[in-house]
Amino acid sequence: MLSVVNEDGSTSTGSLIDEIVREGARRMLAAALEAEVDQYIAELAVELDERGRRLVVRNGHHRPRTVTTVAGCVEVRAPRVNDRRVDEETGERHRFSSKILPPWCRKSPKISEVLPLLYLHGLSTGDFVPALEQFLGSSAGLSAATVTRLTRQWQDDHAAFQHRDLSATDYVYVWADGVHPKVRLGQAHSCILVLMGVRLDGTKELIALAEGLRESTESWADLLRDCRRRGMKDPALVVGDGAMGLWRALAEVFPQARHQRCWVHKTRNVINSLPKSVHTGSRKALQEIYNAEDRTHAEQAARAFAKDYGTKWPKAVVKITDDLDELLAFYDFPAEHWVHLRTTNPIESTFSTVKLRTKVTRGAGSPAAALAMVFKLVESAQARWRAITGSHLVPLVRAGARFENGILVERTESRAA
Repeated sequence: MLSVVNEDGSTSTGSLIDEIVREGARRMLAAALEAEVDQYIAELAVELDERGRRLVVRNGHHRPRTVTTVAGCVEVRAPRVNDRRVDEETGERHRFSSKILPPWCRKSPKISEVLPLLYLHGLSTGDFVPALEQFLGSSAGLSAATVTRLTRQWQDDHAAFQHRDLSATDYVYVWADGVHPKVRLGQAHSCILVLMGVRLDGTKELIALAEGLRESTESWADLLRDCRRRGMKDPALVVGDGAMGLWRALAEVFPQARHQRCWVHKTRNVINSLPKSVHTGSRKALQEIYNAEDRTHAEQAARAFAKDYGTKWPKAVVKITDDLDELLAFYDFPAEHWVHLRTTNPIESTFSTVKLRTKVTRGAGSPAAALAMVFKLVESAQARWRAITGSHLVPLVRAGARFENGILVERTESRAA
């Protein structure tokens, strides 16, 4: 029920619009809980005892409890179910447990996304409480001590993630990049080394996220060795920028993996070597290389680029001609996958949001806490990542099928014959 509205449009618990939103959230949650119980009981309506009475019926409501949501703190009374069925194997009574609002739930998972965002905005632990009180309408259950405990849990989550077993997961494609979100890390020139992969079913997944030096072979080698030690197999293709440290480390740790240079990084690098007067034309010429219909036309476009710009700007042209094989490696994989393999965009797009969130005047606490916050942001974003186009072709790539200009020409079975 809404409160009395003051002349300035406020109520005893805040602004009228905030209270309307909270009341709407409360009613929607209550309706959802009622519908969930109705469906549960309807599905079990045929379950009767020896007297013909239903074994699963409503039994009033539980005591009210407050749940923190992105709409604020709302009070709900979950319906109660009397389930008299007995499990034949264990002899235990069945119990209804809401999937919408489990018995232990006191906080919407969305709040876990809000907290690292606020942390990365430079808020100290002490600033969390008033900030969240303004955002949620209440700071109940979100004291400074609670936030400190949560940040410690996030660090533990990141540590567990970095030590998990990788032997059961096959990453066919891997994107690798070093990103620089504005968080306080251990060294002045440190960045966050990121590995993201494509599983056999075509879904994307964060593989590893650690602090390191982007141009350092040893930093990349440490990360890759750790992944191999935990069971990671050689990817079929690794996509990354021109940082020499990554490629030297790959050759040592995952020698079977092919290399694909990122066209976004390469284009940026080449354009920076040319005068502004030719930026538009040169960018179009580069696009004609990586957007070519097949490798032959791509190589022709590369020769045309060298002819047009090589006389005046040979250093810019060499950046393409010296790396051409690794720039065009994607042509040996399914055409449906090309859009995903030409660049490290999956990492770039994910961290563009993180970078926006980390443009702060103050640091984000300790380096370990900052890294944990970035991890939680990426973990949250991962739930919204889409599988790559043509995901059904990923197992063929892993099986060693041969593709020419994106078209399947030979399966593993036929080669074995």
